[in-house]
Amino acid sequence: MVGALNIIMSETGDLCLELPKDDPFYHHKQKFLSCKGLGVKETLNLSGSLSQQLLNAALEKLLQFGRIVNLDKVEVYFGEDACTPAGIYSVRNEISALSWILSLIPVSCKMQTQVDTLEALRAAVKSRISEVVGAEKEKARVVDSYRCEKESRLVEWGQDNGVKTKLQIAQIDGYGRGAIASEDLKFGDVALEIPISSIISEEYVYNSDMYPILEKIDGITSETMVLLWTMREKHNLDSKFKPYFDTLQENFCTGLSFGVNAIMELDGTLLLDEIMQAKELLRDRYDELIPLLSNPVFPPELYTWENYLWACELYYSNSMQIKFPDGKLKTCLIPVAGFLNHSIYPHIVKYGKVCVETSSLKFPVSRPCNKGEQCFLSYGNYSSSHLLTFYGFLPKGDNPYDVIPLDFDVIDDEDIETEFSWTTHMLRGTWLSSNHNIFHYGLPTPLLNYLRKAQGLDHHSETDLWENLEVEMGVLENIQSTFDDMMQNLGDADSIDRENADRDVKLAMESKERQRKIISSILDSCSAGIKLVQEFIINPPV
Repeated sequence: MVGALNIIMSETGDLCLELPKDDPFYHHKQKFLSCKGLGVKETLNLSGSLSQQLLNAALEKLLQFGRIVNLDKVEVYFGEDACTPAGIYSVRNEISALSWILSLIPVSCKMQTQVDTLEALRAAVKSRISEVVGAEKEKARVVDSYRCEKESRLVEWGQDNGVKTKLQIAQIDGYGRGAIASEDLKFGDVALEIPISSIISEEYVYNSDMYPILEKIDGITSETMVLLWTMREKHNLDSKFKPYFDTLQENFCTGLSFGVNAIMELDGTLLLDEIMQAKELLRDRYDELIPLLSNPVFPPELYTWENYLWACELYYSNSMQIKFPDGKLKTCLIPVAGFLNHSIYPHIVKYGKVCVETSSLKFPVSRPCNKGEQCFLSYGNYSSSHLLTFYGFLPKGDNPYDVIPLDFDVIDDEDIETEFSWTTHMLRGTWLSSNHNIFHYGLPTPLLNYLRKAQGLDHHSETDLWENLEVEMGVLENIQSTFDDMMQNLGDADSIDRENADRDVKLAMESKERQRKIISSILDSCSAGIKLVQEFIINPPV
């Protein structure tokens, strides 16, 4: 998780920025900042009236600082090679950095010249947000044949109970149900607001006849309690939340409920292991729980394995972690908000904390969403395999979090552990890299340096690398061999009639194709790298 930033606006108009030392990637980010000519502490003078040139320079400095301090683990790991010439690491990071800059610009100040400067800076940032690279802007293609009657009743119920929305629920081609902006939404506009009273949380368990029984079960979590409550409440015709339960699918089609044919299609993939391990864990939990629920409060016909799996899929795919005014983080179901689909180019990225003043949960947009466009929410920085296993879909576009983790034996060397070392390594599609030159090859620098170290090359300056090209060959051949084996495990592409295949089989096929594409790009980069190194061995640079 990205560490919080220390931000201070002095009376003189100085904006003081500082990267906290408790940031989990402090040393890596310090190095990135240094490469940009920045320190972990920076000061921007925004007093007086600034020319357009000085304003642009201030924004550029803020943006460089903001991009780096907002990098997450994957972005830090690949950052040295993924950063574009324009300084952009990813769409997610760019939106986060720009949103962060807006959040630190003071709303008010004493001097009018300073007010004008801050307003100009705010306007410049909003202009950049609307131009974020890669952000999709397209009208949602509504499927008119699907009448969202249950969904409309839920929205009406929500509005009767204090829900405020600028979204319309519709069946959208290629997505299923989704939320469309009913008016133009600009940065900071609240697309959806839901009062605490309309949120399903553990409080309903504490006030039910279940709690006296559940609280006696050793080690039971609040998440498990509210899940068990939901399994019964779904069938309560007098439930306050009946309009919400009526809109839920009978089958979620997450990876947890894949059929035999889909599971067979996943043979040789990393996803297969993920699904089987997750399902085995759920089955073990169910087998432990059921003997403890032998009470009329828990009707056996409602607590079957099938119903338990359905409830788990519901919470995996629809619940959100919400921070309440008491500071407690609770797993909740949020009626209406569940219709917001995920995207790698989301509009809503900052949510999950109840507003104390209004006792409601707000979903503000972090980039514009025009009327008629689908409004997307970020479910989190997840790989496509995770999204398929627990949410039941594959995101559109190239997901930068589709990484292949690598297991290596720890090098037995006391000197290898430095503040810049990584304990885990990973690879992803090399088309996401901006550097395919010698010593980079589109592959992540932390991995290459680890493998160079494993082959005895302790120092990785450019001079050292040029003098040890045979080590480069060994590193690339090592990676090539590993991924050759992975490609072999995937087997040949299937000739299944995709058009007539079941949905879970189609998803399994697409997931396998994505993994094959990533591995293929890595193998291509290794081959190109080996050829490049061989050329320099034969004809060394002067």
